[in-house]
Amino acid sequence: MSQNESDENKISVEQVQVVTPPLSVVVSDDETDSATTSQELRKVVDALQNTVKQNGQDQTQSAPQQDESSQEDDAKQACTQPEQEIKDLSDEVAAVEISNTNITSEEVEIVPPTPGTPPFSTEEEALEDDTYTGNNVTLDNVDIKLIQPNLLEPREQEKADEPMLRGIRHLFNNRFMKAKRLFETKASSDPLYALGLGSMAFLKAILTSNEAGTKDAIDVLTTTYNIATAQIDLVTKKSVGDSIMQYMTSYYNYIKFARASGGLPSSPKPATLKTIKSDQITFASNGVLRAHVAKAESCLQIAILQLLQENVMSYVKCGINIRRAYASYSLVWQEYKRMGQLHHNYIDEDTLSGIQFGIGAVHLVLSSLPQKVLRVVSAFGWKADKHLGFALLKLCLEGKRVRSPMASLMLLAYYTTLTSFCPQILSDEYTQPAIETLLDAQRTYPNSAFFLYFAGRVSRLARNLILSSQSFTYAIEISKNEWAEVEVLQLCSYENGFNHMMQHQWEEAGTLFNNLYKDRYWSPAILRYLNGACLEMAGQHTEAILAYAEVPELAGSKTHSTALIEKYIIRKVTSFQESGYQDMSMSLGAFEFIYLFVGFDFMDMGLLEKSINTIDSALEVIAEAEKSEFTIRTRELLPDTPPPQYSNQRGVLLLMKAALLNAIGQHKDAIIHLNWIIDQKESITTESWLVPFAYWESGVTSWGLDNKQRSRALWETALSFNNYDFEYRLSMRVNLAITKAEELGFMKANPPPPKHKTLVKKEGDSIEGGQPRTEYNLDDDIRRVPISYINMHL
Repeated sequence: MSQNESDENKISVEQVQVVTPPLSVVVSDDETDSATTSQELRKVVDALQNTVKQNGQDQTQSAPQQDESSQEDDAKQACTQPEQEIKDLSDEVAAVEISNTNITSEEVEIVPPTPGTPPFSTEEEALEDDTYTGNNVTLDNVDIKLIQPNLLEPREQEKADEPMLRGIRHLFNNRFMKAKRLFETKASSDPLYALGLGSMAFLKAILTSNEAGTKDAIDVLTTTYNIATAQIDLVTKKSVGDSIMQYMTSYYNYIKFARASGGLPSSPKPATLKTIKSDQITFASNGVLRAHVAKAESCLQIAILQLLQENVMSYVKCGINIRRAYASYSLVWQEYKRMGQLHHNYIDEDTLSGIQFGIGAVHLVLSSLPQKVLRVVSAFGWKADKHLGFALLKLCLEGKRVRSPMASLMLLAYYTTLTSFCPQILSDEYTQPAIETLLDAQRTYPNSAFFLYFAGRVSRLARNLILSSQSFTYAIEISKNEWAEVEVLQLCSYENGFNHMMQHQWEEAGTLFNNLYKDRYWSPAILRYLNGACLEMAGQHTEAILAYAEVPELAGSKTHSTALIEKYIIRKVTSFQESGYQDMSMSLGAFEFIYLFVGFDFMDMGLLEKSINTIDSALEVIAEAEKSEFTIRTRELLPDTPPPQYSNQRGVLLLMKAALLNAIGQHKDAIIHLNWIIDQKESITTESWLVPFAYWESGVTSWGLDNKQRSRALWETALSFNNYDFEYRLSMRVNLAITKAEELGFMKANPPPPKHKTLVKKEGDSIEGGQPRTEYNLDDDIRRVPISYINMHL
């Protein structure tokens, strides 16, 4: 992008002053000569820590962050649920020191990181650069009949898998083609190497979010599943009938063990050296256990890709694959626990880290899903335990084996995604762990574009949008001339565009979205709409109209979640066209998009105040239009002009104003605006999402007023609506908030006897797109206000 190379980024600015000695850590051979790049990324993380500290001092109205001792207590508590199994896990956790650096208290400007060229560490790795294979990740022409059994012992396997570990280091140091070439050497016969290719395709599919990339990744992972299954069958000599019986048995055991152990597979009595000899105990071979873990991880990655498609059929398929994955993980876990203290003699370290990663990831993924989706995804008899997920993934991290960087990505994705969905409820809990995970990852992989992307996401959580944009830009620069260059460029450019919107830099944001539209990234219709919305905010109304006019012809995404957003923007553009684009000044499309994708909570206070003023100006336009139309009705009898109907436009503006007031901390000032939306719910006909989002925002208001039990009740009401725009996104937010409320002891209570007029659904009434299934009594804090509220703007 041209703006990434602007003169502003070349201006010499003051360096960050680190007052503590640099960290003394052991890094892999790849990174020994990349100190400069490591220092640059370290600046990002250090500055991010400083931003969090400053925000903690400035945001006096928000809940105080936990101190270090309470964080340690939470970590200990996380490793004791369920008590016996997590205790066994916590005994294995090695102490990992994470040193926190301090930054001078003076405000300093951060020098944008500049990419360096990672050197080759050994002659062997340098030779791997000689030839490259194609850019597409495929696993074709695999003959299952040629698969050979794996009879290697654990130490032999670890020696044989050294190229795999080297390939992982290449992958997370942006040497993607070298990693791909290493994986391809054995991918047609070895399930772990095939999984390496599958993981590359998986990451690319996550970056692109398009149907073709997802299909390619699922194809490679399915082939990996078949290779692993063939290798297992060769050793166990199963027939077709035996395979069916084994599947039924493993599924039965999976349900039984899961229900009995609170999320962990059952743990049989561990063997000792004496009992092994006396009872002639035997264990499954390391090759079989290794293949089972690769098979399970293939299913897990397929399930995550299906989950992101956000439609019912994909949820069903996701549930099937998660059950398959957990069945294989359960088998390996039981063998591992049977081995007891002697497990080192029977299982290699990469297979052990694979169990920790897999079971931990399953628990984190399922714990974050809303109940509506969870009911479709699974018929699990156990409740997902996020604390167990954290404990297992941290064990995987500390092992520094093949799955360690994927465990880091899983943790960072969990922290940033959940906090982005529900910042006012979860930011204090997850922002600091996200920074610590990022700091740990950058010690080993200082150049990784994947971790730089998450540095940008974490910086945004800390309300440091400048640092966030610098991280995204650095990720673009460091990925040039490599396998994922286009994908990283487009993803990070979109994130930079969203940052520009939150900073009211409308022209810069519009330019980025226009470039992405021309590149046909993600959804051309959505990007063209965003381009038009930014042009409108920049005062270029003619150009905005021309951009809006193209949107309906560009829609047609086959991805369900994207198609739903396209449906929303087409309705917005259609409403503009029906009014001859005269009502554009009453609808702030850019602000609306920022609100729906949770951007207000990451803007600084000055921009939040400026946004409120902009919304007030739009409300005045509506008031003037109403006044003019009412004036006509005072002069003419039965005029041709219909009565003014601006409830939809006013409702959206008032909801955004309430959200901005909540972000600032002025929760009481938000009450009157939310009351108006709920009072006028019958007249809100086109914006189907408005009323359920108003109940969500009312819960946030009550949370800020320290009435958390009432927040829980309001969020439950929000869940009672269905079939409206962005239902999945709101369900995610409500589920996370309710889960947090339950952790604090605020459980669902029976509704009290009605004290005020209730929101009762009358027979024959309709609210387009959203019909409450239950009754809710409005509370004292959210009181009804008279319809004459409109007169405040007349």
